[in-house]
Amino acid sequence: MKTVTLWVAGTLVAASVLGTACLAAPDKSSDTAKAPDKAGFFQPEEVKTAGSVQIGSNTVSYEAVAGTLVVHPAGWDDAAPKSTDAKDSKDVAGEKNPDAEASMFYVAYFRKDASPATRPITFVFNGGPGSSTVWLHMGAFGPRRVITSNDSHTPAAPYKLVDNEYSLLDASDLVFIDAPGTGFSRIAGKDKEKDFYGVDPDAHAFATFITQFLSKYGRWNSPKYLFGESYGTPRAAVLVNELETQDDVDFNGVMLLSQILNYDLSIGGPESNPGVDLPYELALPTFAATAWYHHKLPGERPTDLVAFLDQVEQFAMNDYAHALEAGTALTADQRSAIADKLHQYTGLPVAYILKANLRIDGGEFEQNLQDDADLTTGRLDSRFSGPTLDPLSKNAEYDPQSAAISSAYVSAFNSYVRTQLKYGMNQTYNPEIRLFQWWSFKHKQPGAQRDFDMRLNVMPDLATAMKYNPNLKIMLNGGYFDLATPFFQGWYEMHHLPIPPDLANNIEYHYYQSGHMVYANEESLKQLHDNAVAFIRATDNVKK
Repeated sequence: MKTVTLWVAGTLVAASVLGTACLAAPDKSSDTAKAPDKAGFFQPEEVKTAGSVQIGSNTVSYEAVAGTLVVHPAGWDDAAPKSTDAKDSKDVAGEKNPDAEASMFYVAYFRKDASPATRPITFVFNGGPGSSTVWLHMGAFGPRRVITSNDSHTPAAPYKLVDNEYSLLDASDLVFIDAPGTGFSRIAGKDKEKDFYGVDPDAHAFATFITQFLSKYGRWNSPKYLFGESYGTPRAAVLVNELETQDDVDFNGVMLLSQILNYDLSIGGPESNPGVDLPYELALPTFAATAWYHHKLPGERPTDLVAFLDQVEQFAMNDYAHALEAGTALTADQRSAIADKLHQYTGLPVAYILKANLRIDGGEFEQNLQDDADLTTGRLDSRFSGPTLDPLSKNAEYDPQSAAISSAYVSAFNSYVRTQLKYGMNQTYNPEIRLFQWWSFKHKQPGAQRDFDMRLNVMPDLATAMKYNPNLKIMLNGGYFDLATPFFQGWYEMHHLPIPPDLANNIEYHYYQSGHMVYANEESLKQLHDNAVAFIRATDNVKK
């Protein structure tokens, strides 16, 4: 939820997304609105509480810390005096010292009976860009989890929070981080949007946060992991490369959920990039999985989804790819044969497929798959459906999964953070912010002489991090019903990283019968937990 805002066709397209605890007295009250003083500078905060959660047969007791750390843009000199004159952003030596800064909110959970020297720590974030991390916190790995309906609209409040038996606290301490401006994070100062709202400034802010956190809590020698979802996956790629190559901080592993590293491969708006047909090919298995789920496939429904998708992948990368590559050289008979095969795999009418020139984007598929019932198919999770807003629209106008579960996540967190974590009483929590006019996708790839303002591709960043640290392990997770970042696209990206063949063995793959937010399906959440625990325990370098 609220984890995907993709840059497509030159436009940001947003995809929308009380258990008991033993509470200790907070170290410091944060029940006043957190704002910079008149000079524009934040102060770090922390509020400590305690709790426990049952995970399997084990009770995990933990200390929770809700707080903020203050970070600055690249070029900040922490030894230079800050300017207090809004008209003068120079320090006493006459050198420019950026006035913009961010107060980044986090919730950290530390297991009480574990040694920090050997205890893994995982930094967790959603994406957007412009999303807080409420989704992974309350849906996946935090000690409390909100219950939502599996593939339909969750009824309105009261929502149910339960002990999260799938929390990652059995394997790792956890730090949930809200990006600058989201959640309780705030930005201030001159040029603040320019200095934080972009691919590289965002990654630098997270890198600064992590190194500060390691110092503040004495975790420099702990096994370290990143877990990023959606835009959090390109953020993780840029971030781990910066941490390793610039800050000398090797990570044990990076866990990626619902990956998009190369925006040229996105099924959101590929018609604006004619001549690049890979998005249609890579999305086809997800179209097929969705049609399978909604019983829209003509003929007998396959009983084995995975075997069926293997078949679709073979068609997508061979006959379908060759047909799209042929362009206008494709004969009428060949075009008809491909359209018929696409009908068999998607359930869409042959006439519609031909009119679309064999190329159907994500929004068109969502709008038309269940058109006969005036239903729009979900984007973040295509198992979901909702009433079509405009039956005459070419593309889907909203995301049924976002509409179905967003209120539950946001309401549950707003209650939990104030009643149990004792934080933010007089503050507003921003589950997402709109960054349309500010966000910059300019990115300087490793080894490049300058940054480029084009469709984002951070595959070189992840590849450089893996080559710089050949022990770095990667875990890719994807949902079969994710139309925002199709699972086969992630597979394709990983198999085309510019890395030596032996480093390809550092990557493992896991797929689930769920959507973008894999954890929205409880059985998939259990599998995700088990896979993440196994990944951490296999890579933490701690003698068992």
